[in-house]
Amino acid sequence: MNNKTYRYFDIILGIFVAVLIISNIASSAKIVDWGFSVIGVRLGFDAGTILFPISYIFGDILTEVYGYKRSRRVIWTGFFSLALAAFVFRIVGLLPGESTWQQYAGDNAYRSILGGMSSGGIVLASLAAYWLGEFSNSFVLAKMKIMTNGRWLWTRTIGSTIIGELIDTVIFVVIASAFGVFPWSLFPTLTVANYIFKVSMEAIMTPVTYMVVGALKQSEHEDVYDRDTNFNPFVVE
Repeated sequence: MNNKTYRYFDIILGIFVAVLIISNIASSAKIVDWGFSVIGVRLGFDAGTILFPISYIFGDILTEVYGYKRSRRVIWTGFFSLALAAFVFRIVGLLPGESTWQQYAGDNAYRSILGGMSSGGIVLASLAAYWLGEFSNSFVLAKMKIMTNGRWLWTRTIGSTIIGELIDTVIFVVIASAFGVFPWSLFPTLTVANYIFKVSMEAIMTPVTYMVVGALKQSEHEDVYDRDTNFNPFVVE
């Protein structure tokens, strides 16, 4: 990888990681009901879904402008940041609570809201879904960029999200349900609602993605094509 420096790469990285951590905390805190059903399936989603699709938009921007190699580093940075957040919440949960705090909040409230962030099921589900989904998204977008010779940006941003978000959503809900984080009765609702919302957000935000990508390419003087890239997610370059 070249040593070229960029004006906005670190800013995008910081926002990307913040979105991941905030959305995972929200996911363990609350399930939102849309208030209606589609083909008999009640639409509800974990609250982190409101923010999480933005991480895929940033993932698209990173791969489109800076390439898969740099995107790979960002994905791994997000992965270890999520793991660190889960570890800290776990340690905090094990520490004894102060007596006054126990009266107005208490360990039960902590376990109900933030405890889910550090439970084995939700951590495994979040990390596995994030890792598989983000790398799938980045890989598909990079390959489609080569296939289209850089044309039709919308086809690869939406196309990569369709694949990445499907893998992310199914893996997350399956593992979380298997560990008892969510009841299996919510599996159709959470899977369908999460997937529809995430892909819809990507489609709706396409004009914004176009503007950001165009501005970054012009400002950074960069537009990477991953023709000779090693797509192994475990390679450090």
